[in-house]
Amino acid sequence: QVQLLESGGGLVQAGGSLRLACTASGRTFSDYAMGWFRRAPGTERVFVASITWPTGATYYADSIRGRFTISRDIAKNTVYLQMDSLEPEDTAVYYCASTRSALIRLERVYDTWGQGTQVTVSS
Repeated sequence: QVQLLESGGGLVQAGGSLRLACTASGRTFSDYAMGWFRRAPGTERVFVASITWPTGATYYADSIRGRFTISRDIAKNTVYLQMDSLEPEDTAVYYCASTRSALIRLERVYDTWGQGTQVTVSS
């Protein structure tokens, strides 16, 4: 059974950095795009970033472009989200997910999700 496990969340001051990791077990990244989404309190889950297979092309939400970087280590079956210049508005539960669809900004096309990791940015 495929599982995605996120790690790396925590509490950080505004302007700080965190690196989230998402490790897949049960299969490799082959043929799957990986995405990061987030859900802030009282809001819906929204797209943050994604990285495609096999080219590794990356896509970002406008709200985090230039501050966050998605990357992957194929040998470790892990996708990362480096988050810099964090703002209180980045506070959310962050989820990683996988899809075979090319519509990588759409939550509904992702079929496997991790349990989420909390990121809290204090002002």
